[in-house]
Amino acid sequence: MSDTGASDGTSDTVWFISHAGADRAWAEWVGWQLLDAGHQVELDYWDWGAGDNFVLKMNAALERGRFLALFSPAYFEPERFTTPEWTAMVARREKITPVRIAETTVPAVLSSLLAPDVFGLDDHAARQELLRAVEGPSRPLRAPSRPPGMLAQVSGSGPRLPGSLPRVWNVPVRNAAFTGRDGMLVHLREALASGQRVAVQALHGRGGVGKTQLAIEYAHRFAGEYELVWWVASEDPALIPDQLAALALHTGAAPAGTPSADVVPVLLAELRTRSRWLLVFDNAEDPGALALFLPGGPGHVLITSRNPHWNSYAVPLDIDTLSRTESVALLRAQGADLTDADADDIAATLDDLPLALAQAAALLTRGLSAADLKEELEANLVQVMAQGHLPGYPYALAAQVRLTRTRLETDHPAAAAVVDALALLAPEPFPLTTCAGHLPDQASTLLRETVGSRLGAAGAVEAVARHGLARVQNGTLQLHRLTQEMLKGQMTSQEHGQAMADAEALLTAAYPGQAGEPRFWPAWQVLLPHALAVDPTQLTTSRGRYVLGEACWYLMDRGQASPARERLQRLYDTCLQQLGPDHDDTLRAANNLARAYGDTQDHERARALDEDTLARHRRLCGDDHPDTLASAHNLAARLWALGRHEEALALREEALTGWRRVWGSEHPETLLTATGLAIELAEVGRVEEAVVLGQETLEVQRRVLGVEHPDTLRTAYNLAADLAAVGRVEEAVVLGEETLEARRRVLGVEHPDTLRTAYDLASRLASAGRVEGAVVLGEETLQVRRRVLGVEHPDTLAAAYNLAIDLAAMGRVGEAVVLGEETLEVQRRVVGVEHPDTLSSAYNLAVDLADVSRVEEAVVLGEETLEARRRVLGLEHPDTLKAVDLLEWLKRQQAGGEKF
Repeated sequence: MSDTGASDGTSDTVWFISHAGADRAWAEWVGWQLLDAGHQVELDYWDWGAGDNFVLKMNAALERGRFLALFSPAYFEPERFTTPEWTAMVARREKITPVRIAETTVPAVLSSLLAPDVFGLDDHAARQELLRAVEGPSRPLRAPSRPPGMLAQVSGSGPRLPGSLPRVWNVPVRNAAFTGRDGMLVHLREALASGQRVAVQALHGRGGVGKTQLAIEYAHRFAGEYELVWWVASEDPALIPDQLAALALHTGAAPAGTPSADVVPVLLAELRTRSRWLLVFDNAEDPGALALFLPGGPGHVLITSRNPHWNSYAVPLDIDTLSRTESVALLRAQGADLTDADADDIAATLDDLPLALAQAAALLTRGLSAADLKEELEANLVQVMAQGHLPGYPYALAAQVRLTRTRLETDHPAAAAVVDALALLAPEPFPLTTCAGHLPDQASTLLRETVGSRLGAAGAVEAVARHGLARVQNGTLQLHRLTQEMLKGQMTSQEHGQAMADAEALLTAAYPGQAGEPRFWPAWQVLLPHALAVDPTQLTTSRGRYVLGEACWYLMDRGQASPARERLQRLYDTCLQQLGPDHDDTLRAANNLARAYGDTQDHERARALDEDTLARHRRLCGDDHPDTLASAHNLAARLWALGRHEEALALREEALTGWRRVWGSEHPETLLTATGLAIELAEVGRVEEAVVLGQETLEVQRRVLGVEHPDTLRTAYNLAADLAAVGRVEEAVVLGEETLEARRRVLGVEHPDTLRTAYDLASRLASAGRVEGAVVLGEETLQVRRRVLGVEHPDTLAAAYNLAIDLAAMGRVGEAVVLGEETLEVQRRVVGVEHPDTLSSAYNLAVDLADVSRVEEAVVLGEETLEARRRVLGLEHPDTLKAVDLLEWLKRQQAGGEKF
């Protein structure tokens, strides 16, 4: 080495130890050996504080010292090895000293560096090989002295060589197929070694997530850091004392034959005086019972548990499923030959749950192909997950879920009823505590008793969480999808029937309120997936059917009519078959389904259904009943969509008169009908009347419903259009800006109504001469519509068409041409070459092409457009005549004529 030694025999060189997170045990061992040999060491875990800049710290270390790189497979994994370290290594290869701590292939860029092996040797030989790499082959004349206080700073006497086990050790055999979790292991080591007052970590999570396997891997990987590691099976607290007595015997804390009750206090007192020990309490479910056996002191304790409630005694660490990369590695760990696509499919089906993945990997090595396994998982997931007994796991997944559910039923029968019901809902958080006191009669006695009050519901939530069957947050319970599948697959038909009744009861009890009311929307966001998870054909109560209808209404209000239609169709068919056409539930389902037909452009089916519903309501309820008037309002909308405007107007006016007479002019349904009538008046050219009615309606809605109610905003949106149509453009712009701001706030920037408002406002800004503002808003709207609706959606194409016009008006004609060409190409493919919208785009593009001196192309496009308009629209249509004028101008342009 070129560095010279200090006068006291120590080296002035600072060794920066570079390592992968998974190799922390080796890094600490190397650091201890160098310290003990008198070298100065910089190790991130020891010397860098939270928030320190990694790159700056590393570069500073390299400026004053050398780079000791611990080569291993983990060291060269791209996702683990940082770009800054690679950059530093390649740039400063002359300052790098590598050693290999595991069998690995070194990348070509570093292959010129000689890396001696320090693995596979005993402690003394490994230390000698390390020091030879650092100090060179010549032995120093005398042993260097230790820097004062350095070893005391990191405490203890230093770890043994990684892989060597302490004398007192009873940890289960290491899982050779253990994969991933390196970040979790590093976090766990940092937490335990941080010097905090409580060095107790509780690994909690549901069954099969790999808590025990993680604890075993930690114990083996960091065995060199401890002089004593003891594993305690803790599911039954009564068996813990004898296991601790056995530890006392191994350590000499108490003589053989001493009763366990006397030995445990002595052992715990002994441990409090010692360091470098680790106790693992596996499957401990009762924090209070285990608290008696926690020693305290400078040692470390690991707890694995399904119960998350350890805050009083430990730092809880939630163990979740694997990352997809780790899942794929686990599937391949036993030698299964899988394509990336097959591995990803299987991991997704099994939701990255370690136990399920391990079972699948075992099946793949027993003769099943990937195609066979995927087919079996799709056909009978529960049966597949009941196969085999895996080393390191006490039960297969199906058996584990069944056993846990049985234990829950013994401990808290009502909580088991809750779990069974949730198994038939969505794998999303369910707001159980909001159901308190609202359960209907069809719920089981157990469910009614436990969810009869918030405290009772909270007790059930706590019991379910304690057994690790669900995640708990703010009073909600969330069952994992695989847990749900296991529970459903193990139910008898009778159990399934009761669970279905309870699931429907929970849905009705959690009903927030009408889906059209903004104040209920946050609650609907939580309840929606559960309502949609239920098969409409299995609903048995009017209340349950009503909740599903409201859930579908909530979907349709957000532009998701297709999934709503499919469910509403099944609900209507079921009601029709089971209850008959005149039943209230059937008529309500028909009303909802007709809207879904209309929202999916199936207007004739919507009309037929609404017409039948109106006739039935008139016969059953009379002309002035709210259901009859609502049906008339709906049918008017269907007739209008079919072009039967006079019939629609007459029916709408009749409905509005009825609402005003029976319910008054300020009733929400009266106002909604008035809004619909104003729209239709404007469409038939009676725009002044539409403006008057719209202004009257908007004023009342703002006072009665509020400024940001969806019905109020709908009226404001349409009134802005009518104001623009009668030449009151500035008023239209102001109202449009107010409406857009409110809809963005209330509905979100991607809601169809918000985008429609933005699109119309951009057009009005352009009409008012505010072209720059129109372009900005048009660009924003086009970007969102492309993302939400896709590039080929008619609304997206309309936004692109208008934006191209505004870009040209601003003088950005080149951009207008590019956008116009893109839009025309898509329109020709999607809606057809001769569609009026396609021809309008072609017309404007021809103008823009001429403006950028591409006159020959403009003439060709102009001729094509004129020919198509003559054929489609006729010779005298205004658009055809405009195309004639355009072509004449283009031909003059060829001769150097005037601007169009």
